[in-house]
Amino acid sequence: MKRRRIGHDYYDRGIYMITLVVEGRAPLLGQVTGNGEDVPAVMLPSPLGQAINNTVGQITHHHPSVEVMASQLMPDHLHFLLYVHERMSVHLGIVINGFKTGCNKCLREITGREKATLWESGYNDRIMEGPNHLHRMFDYIRKNPQRFAIKRSHPDLFRIQRDIQVAGQTFAAMGNIFLLDEPWLEQVQCSRSLTEAQIAEVTQSFLDKAQRGAILVSPCISHGEKEVMRAAFEHGFSLITLQENGFAPLAKPGGRRFEACAQGRLLMLAPWEHHNDRRVIQRTQCLELNEMARLICNSGAVGHNHVVT
Repeated sequence: MKRRRIGHDYYDRGIYMITLVVEGRAPLLGQVTGNGEDVPAVMLPSPLGQAINNTVGQITHHHPSVEVMASQLMPDHLHFLLYVHERMSVHLGIVINGFKTGCNKCLREITGREKATLWESGYNDRIMEGPNHLHRMFDYIRKNPQRFAIKRSHPDLFRIQRDIQVAGQTFAAMGNIFLLDEPWLEQVQCSRSLTEAQIAEVTQSFLDKAQRGAILVSPCISHGEKEVMRAAFEHGFSLITLQENGFAPLAKPGGRRFEACAQGRLLMLAPWEHHNDRRVIQRTQCLELNEMARLICNSGAVGHNHVVT
C-alpha cells in the first residue's frame, strides 16, 4: 500500500524521502556484500543499478527546483531524499513518474525487452517534519545496506509473525519472540499523576529489576511508562512493547529499534490491524493494552505486575 499524506500540498516546497520498489521485488539492481556486523555491508550495483544511479542524478536537470540530497540503491528498491526548494508548477508525482520513465528506458536498453517496466506502480513518501527528522532520514538511507545484511543474517528477528497466541490474545509480532519464554516478565504501568521526582524513583526501581533479569513489558502510554522504557532501552535491557497500530505487510523496525532487534533484546506486539492514518489512541484501547501486558506477565513462570499510582 502506498503512503500519501492526506491534505498535504504536493506542489509545495519541502523535503521528501521517496521509496520505489522493483516490480515483484526482483533483485535486479545489484547485491549487498558483507554481513553488516564484523564485515561492512556494501551495495554493488548491477549495470542496470548503475544506470538507475545515473538517472537519479538527472532529476535536477529536468526539475531545477528539486535537489537530490541523498540516495541509496538496494537490490530490489531505491530510496532518495528530495528537497523541493520552491513551489512547483507540477505535482511531486509528476516528478517521480518522469524519473520512472527514464528508468524504464534504461531497463529496455539493457535487456532489449520492449515495453518492460522496472518499478511497481506509485511510490511511498515520507515528509520531513523537523531538523531531527531530517537527520533520521539521512541515517535511514545511509544505513540501508547494513540493515539489509543484518536482516539476511538474522531473518527470524525481523520477520513479521502473524497470529501469535499469547495469554489468550492474538498478536502480530516482530522481534525476538523468545523473550516471552523468559522466566521474569515485569509489567510497567504508571499513573499519569506521577511527578517527575516520582517518575525518576520508579524508573530506577524498574532498572534495578531489569539489571537482575526482568524483561519489562508495557504499551508505553503514560509519560512515566515512556520514561521507564526509554531508560531501560538506553541501558541495553530487553523489552516487550505493545502498540495500538499493527504492522504493514513489509514493515521493518527503524533506527535504534532495528539494532535492538538485531541484538535480540526487543519484541513488539500488536493486537490490532495496521492502519495508515494517524489516530489518537482511545482510553478503552489504553485499558485493553495494559490488561494485555498484565496477562502476558502473569502467563510467565515468575510474572509480576507493578502498577505505580
